[in-house]
Amino acid sequence: MDGWPILSIVTFLPLVGAAFILLVRGEEATVAQNARAVALWTSLVTFAVSLVLWIEFDARQAGFQFVERTDWLPEWGIAYHMGVDGISMPFVLLSTLLIPICVLASWDAIEHRVREYMVAFLVMETMMIGAFSALDIVLFYIFFEGTLIPMFLIIGVWGGSRRVYSAFKFFLYTLTGSVLMLLAIMFMYFDAGTSDIPSLMAHGFDPRWQIWLWLAFFASFAVKVPMWPVHTWLPDAHVEAPTAGSVLLAGVLLKFGGYGFLRFSVPMFPDASLFFTPLIYALSCVAVVYTSLVALAQEDMKKLIAYSSVAHMAYVTIGIFALNVQAVEGALVQMLSHGVVSAALFLVVGVVYDRIHSREIVRYGGLVNRMPAYAVVFMLFTLASVGLPGTSGFVGEFLVLLGAFKANTWVAAVAATGMILGAAYMLWLYRRVIFGPLVKDDLKYLPDLSRREILVFAPLVVVTLWMGIYPVSFTRVMDASVTQLIQNYEAATQATRAASANR
Repeated sequence: MDGWPILSIVTFLPLVGAAFILLVRGEEATVAQNARAVALWTSLVTFAVSLVLWIEFDARQAGFQFVERTDWLPEWGIAYHMGVDGISMPFVLLSTLLIPICVLASWDAIEHRVREYMVAFLVMETMMIGAFSALDIVLFYIFFEGTLIPMFLIIGVWGGSRRVYSAFKFFLYTLTGSVLMLLAIMFMYFDAGTSDIPSLMAHGFDPRWQIWLWLAFFASFAVKVPMWPVHTWLPDAHVEAPTAGSVLLAGVLLKFGGYGFLRFSVPMFPDASLFFTPLIYALSCVAVVYTSLVALAQEDMKKLIAYSSVAHMAYVTIGIFALNVQAVEGALVQMLSHGVVSAALFLVVGVVYDRIHSREIVRYGGLVNRMPAYAVVFMLFTLASVGLPGTSGFVGEFLVLLGAFKANTWVAAVAATGMILGAAYMLWLYRRVIFGPLVKDDLKYLPDLSRREILVFAPLVVVTLWMGIYPVSFTRVMDASVTQLIQNYEAATQATRAASANR
C-alpha cells in the first residue's frame, strides 16, 4: 500500500457513501431500503480498508506511521497532517468496526427519516476516525467538535420521549469544556508558533502555564470520559438515544477523553500532569464506588449500564495517570474492551426493547425459557463487564490494578472494590432479566435472536474472547508508543525537578 493515502481513504470514504445516499431519489420505502444498503456496504468497505492499518503497522516503531501531510493554511502554518501510532491506531479500527454493527442493529428499528439517520452515522464515522488520526491540533479540534453535530441529531431526532432535553444537555456539557480547550489551543499556537502535534509534544511549555493549559484540556476531556462529577449528561443521553446511538456513544465517543489525556495532557503538560495526579486519583476513586452504588439502585437497564460505564472509565483515568507501562497499556486495553462490551450490552438491551418497548427491569424475568441464545450472549457480555478471566474485561482491569498498585497502594485498593460492586450490579441485572419463572404473558411468545441479530453480536463475541485469550496481539501494538510516552514524561519531570533544585 506504499504511496496510497490510506488514512485519508479510511477517513473520507464514509462521506462518499453519505453523499451517495443523499442523491438517492424515489419512493420513501425504496429510498429507505437503498439508504440502509449503501450505509452497510460503505461501512463494511471502510472497515475492510482499515484492516490494512493493522496488517501493515510496524509494532517496533514508537513514532507515527501512515503519515500524510499537505499544506492547508500555509500562511498560518496549519496543515492537513494525519498519522497513527500504537495509541491511536486501535481506536480507528474500533470506530470502523462499530459503524456497520450500528447500521445492522438499526435495520428494522428505525422507520422514519432513514436516509438522514444513515447519513448521520456515516458523517459520525468520518469525524471519529479523523479525530484519532489528526496530527495537527486545529484539524483535531475540527474533527473532535464535528462529532457533536451528528450525535446531537441522532439523540434529538430519533431518541425517546425526553430526547430534546437529553440532546441539549449532551451538547452543552461537551461544548462548554471544548471552548476552554479552544482558548488553550490558541495560546499554544502563539507560544510554540505551530499547530503540529508532534512539534507541540517536543516544545516544552513553561511549567507556570502548563497548569492552566492542563486545566483547559481537562475541562473538555473530563466531560468526554466522563469523570465524576461531570458525568450526569451520560445516563440521560444513553436512556434517550436509539440503541445504535448508545453503541457509538459508549463505544467510541467516551474514548476521546482517555485518548486526549494520552495525546495532549500527559506529553505536552508533564509537570501539570504530575501535579494534578492526586486530583485524578480522588475523582476516579469516588467514581468507581459512587457510580457503582448508583447502578445498583437503577430500575432502567440502559441507565444501569450507563452508570457502569462511568465506573469502568474511572479505571481508565487511574491507569493513565499512574503513568507506568502496565497501567497505561491496561487503560488502553480497558478502553478497547469497554468499547466492545458496553456496545454489546446496549445492543442486548435493544433486542428486548424492540420486542416489547420497555427497558424496566421489573418487566422481565425468565427469558432463558424463551430466548436461550439471547441468554448465552447476554451472559458472555455480563461476565466480560464483570472482568471474568478469559474475557477482554479481565485483561484491562488487571493491568490497571497492577500498574496502580505500583503507583499508589490505596488507589489500587479502592479501585479493586469496583470489581466487587460491578459483579453485584451486573449479576443482579442478569438474574432479574434472564432467570426465574416465565409468568408475564407478553414474554411467553418472544422470538429468540434472529439471523441479523446473531450477525450483529458475532464480531463482538469474537473480539471480546480474542482480547481475553490472546491480549498480547493488542499490547504488542501499543508497547513501543506507550514506552516512549512514559520515558518522555519521566525525562521532562526530572528535568523540571533538576532545574528547581539548581535555582
